[in-house]
Amino acid sequence: MITGAQLYTVRDFTQNETDFADTIKKVAAMGYTTVQLSAIGKGLRPEWIREVCDAAGLKIVLTHSDVNRILNDTEALIAEHDILGCDYIGLGCMPETYRSAETITQFAEDFREPVQKIAAAGKRFMYHNHHFEFEKLGGKLMIDYLLDAFSPEELGVTLDTYWVQAAGGDVCWWIRRLHDRIPCVHLKDMAVISGTPQMAPVMEGNLNFAGILKTLENTCCKYLLVEQDVCQTSPFDCLKQSCENLAAAGYR
Repeated sequence: MITGAQLYTVRDFTQNETDFADTIKKVAAMGYTTVQLSAIGKGLRPEWIREVCDAAGLKIVLTHSDVNRILNDTEALIAEHDILGCDYIGLGCMPETYRSAETITQFAEDFREPVQKIAAAGKRFMYHNHHFEFEKLGGKLMIDYLLDAFSPEELGVTLDTYWVQAAGGDVCWWIRRLHDRIPCVHLKDMAVISGTPQMAPVMEGNLNFAGILKTLENTCCKYLLVEQDVCQTSPFDCLKQSCENLAAAGYR
């Protein structure tokens, strides 16, 4: 398994060419070899992004793409991922319109054709979870509606360790449950600060990362992507701390 940086962590520093290029150099200098593209500047061309990442020795392994492009501009989106050299096309969050007992099944109906096109192109659609997917709708977890509707080859899950914990789930149990769907995972820790759960660099909080990483070794996981939506200090310092902690544990 290879460690990488989810660029959503440093999203405020990827909105134009100058900042993006500088951020990529900083991420590479930390020791990361892969990145996920998410919430970067909309005017950045895929050809230029690939050139900058290649020059820094960073492979683009996953994206979070606009839901409207996934649904309505699938072929062009696939072509852009070919340019990026990226095999995983991700959805960062389920639109609210699907999050009810009356509408959850509509997700599969709407995404069926785009997901099949992505699979036919030799890529994989990746769904990123938060905590709300672990709510029961009609006695069934929201995430189970998705898993039942798509095969593992069609729908992968970018399992987010923090949000599983926030939902009251057992992270290692869900890793085993999704063992054939998680080529990419988001590593994010949870600490308690002044009585409130907070996101923290990997291995700086209370999640059982020794167990989590060991369990991931027995799955299809390829990429360990560090993400921290909210940082108590500089997001660059947080990414660096996570990278150093993972390296010390034998993961690079």
